[in-house]
Amino acid sequence: MLRILICLLFPTVLFGQDSKNVELLDQWWQDSLITNSTGLRYNECWGFTQNGGEYAIAASTEGTHFFQIDDNSRLQPVGFVEGNFSHPSVIHRDYKTYRNYIYAVCDEGISSLQIIDVSNLPNSISLVVNDSVLIARAHNIFIDTTNALIYACTVSGSSGGTLLPPSSMRVYSLSDPLNPSLVYTGPSDIPEVHDAYVRDNIAYLNCGFDGLRVYDFSNPSAPIYLQNLSIYQEQGYNHQGWLSPDGLKYVFADETNGKKLKFCEVQNNEVTIESYFGTNFEENSVPHNIVLSDRFAYVAYYNEGLRIYDMSVLPPQEVAHFDTHPEDEGPFTMRGAWGIYPELPSGRIIVSDRRNGLFLFDFREEIHSASNGKELIVFSNPIQQGSAIQFLLEDESVDAFDYRIIDMAGRVVVSNSVAKQNYAVINPTLAVGAYTIHVTYEDYLGDPIELQEKIVIY
Repeated sequence: MLRILICLLFPTVLFGQDSKNVELLDQWWQDSLITNSTGLRYNECWGFTQNGGEYAIAASTEGTHFFQIDDNSRLQPVGFVEGNFSHPSVIHRDYKTYRNYIYAVCDEGISSLQIIDVSNLPNSISLVVNDSVLIARAHNIFIDTTNALIYACTVSGSSGGTLLPPSSMRVYSLSDPLNPSLVYTGPSDIPEVHDAYVRDNIAYLNCGFDGLRVYDFSNPSAPIYLQNLSIYQEQGYNHQGWLSPDGLKYVFADETNGKKLKFCEVQNNEVTIESYFGTNFEENSVPHNIVLSDRFAYVAYYNEGLRIYDMSVLPPQEVAHFDTHPEDEGPFTMRGAWGIYPELPSGRIIVSDRRNGLFLFDFREEIHSASNGKELIVFSNPIQQGSAIQFLLEDESVDAFDYRIIDMAGRVVVSNSVAKQNYAVINPTLAVGAYTIHVTYEDYLGDPIELQEKIVIY
């Protein structure tokens, strides 16, 4: 069933949220959606581009909500597709993109594979396939767009309205995008593949309590086993992982209380764990889903919200965060951040929270990628008159500071304070000439620190 979503955006101000180096742009939630006794309405999110625009998807107990992200960074609803199974018990949907289609699955009830045509956005969307025989349930899907293959993890079909026994994974060809055809079922020696990431025919399979496996799917009907990390430190339930665009780094999470994230190097299709990291693992916090750029790991942490880590150092260091789930419910509830998508061309980040809906953030990756060995980094110095002045404190532990810009006569021409971040982007009106930026803050001992850097306006 397809209907256009007619609802209001309910911007929620979640007071007291802890954040650093992340700007909240917008938030959507809808309290009329069906829910269970714990108030959980949302799960996965996804992002994509179509016809020059950026779009976000939010999954709920009822189905799939589509939003256009406008030029003002607002989430504008453009459509809704009701799930084949719409029920308070729905806690997991998943999405991937291929050509002009969104592929959607659900892991509760007698659901279906839904294929949604988004080629007419922002005007309309249309449900073109709703197949509960081929796929009645799947926990996750991944689409290898280069080879037109969809990997369905822990998947069941149905017959006569009855759910059939699950397979650990099935691979379907999308040579006909609206009629997937089965090419592989397996591995047969494990009960489940929880999630998968595939590139250049190499599949990294997260297999729950059976660890991490790597296969070569150059021949999709007869994959070649390459590696199995069945035992490793900080092991729990091997949940999900992501490969960096350069193919050199892989990070995965074990969905188990207090287990750290694993940073891995990848050489010759072999994964080696090199470091362990995370947030509040000492208090049994649990990471959920991960996406990587070449330098940063973007993580949806259940009770810790959005966490961003710099992988240029080991162990990776947290550089930014926003707590989407400020409710203090203890580490074993897992009711907060679920999905994450940081790959939009604009750099805007989509995060879903199981209770608080869909979030849209801004994180300035280009600023935090800068490093020149100095404690105070000024970008593009000398600076053209009228351009923004951007500067960064190399010490990522700093989350508040004061700054002054002083001219050659010793006069303070600009001054201000910054909170919840270790950088600033300012647009003062300055005459051509030389100036000095002075930055002051307190270190972890409470001692005052002052840094300065000369700038030239031309």
